[in-house]
Amino acid sequence: MDEYTVRHRGRGFQTIIYLGKLFRMFLFQNDWKVLPMAAVIAGLVSFAVGSNLYKTMEGTLMGTFALACICVWNGFFNSIQVICRERAIIKREHRSGLHISSYVAAHMIYQALLCILQVIITIVVCSFMQVKLPEKSLITPWPLVDFGITLFFITYCADMLALLISALSRTTTTAMTIMPFLLIIQLLFSGGFFSLPQEAMPLTNLTATKWGLTALCAQGDYNSLPMVSVWNNALKMKDIDVDGEKPLLDAFRMIEENNYRDELLMKSAELNQKPEYNFDSGIVIKCWIWLIAWTFVYVAIAVGLLELIDKDKR
Repeated sequence: MDEYTVRHRGRGFQTIIYLGKLFRMFLFQNDWKVLPMAAVIAGLVSFAVGSNLYKTMEGTLMGTFALACICVWNGFFNSIQVICRERAIIKREHRSGLHISSYVAAHMIYQALLCILQVIITIVVCSFMQVKLPEKSLITPWPLVDFGITLFFITYCADMLALLISALSRTTTTAMTIMPFLLIIQLLFSGGFFSLPQEAMPLTNLTATKWGLTALCAQGDYNSLPMVSVWNNALKMKDIDVDGEKPLLDAFRMIEENNYRDELLMKSAELNQKPEYNFDSGIVIKCWIWLIAWTFVYVAIAVGLLELIDKDKR
């Protein structure tokens, strides 16, 4: 009897095939909806916290935290369901010769393009809402390019984490149940916005928000900005009456009449500077390296899990 051999497509060709499939799903299965969603989220955040971004220390910390959260939210929603919703198909095609590395590579390329579009949309919306963005560059000659690269790395890192969860989950319901817990971890362990016990600080190295927030603060020259919270809180006591007089009100008037206010704000800022937010290219590059490293860790684990999909009896 004649012998027949089955020839499987190479990894590169399989990657192209699955990439085409993903683009068709983008067009015909409404996966494009993540783009207008990114615009809406960016608009809401710009309206809520964008007025003081890169203008004061407090506004910058809050604004960069919000920007990092936008990126994480976008990344999570991009890929949290993409693998688990077709788990049975992957199992069948893997038994027929599918290379898992090609399948994941197609997702990596597709998700990278999606993240780039979301970053562009976010920057355009922030600019339209007249949110101040970094005006000095550290890595490239263009500040917005530096800023966009940071947003991309945060979004893509979160995207690949969600891809890992999707590879781990059996159903879309399971994946969507896990996602809020991951989001809470990203928010709480951002390392800069919430005060954490010292023993919990090493855990912040595990989150994209920590490295994203740090890079965004450094790019905005956080330590050169004024700090206004001390002044604003003190100003609330200006009408305190002491023996029929208002000494604090008189002091504030004297300070403003002699143009000492800005000097005091900068002095307050000097006492609250953070070395990790210095305007330093080394800090930004370190943050980028951490984000890239975690991205590839997530991808490697996802590939390893999917390689065992034939043994999955769930």
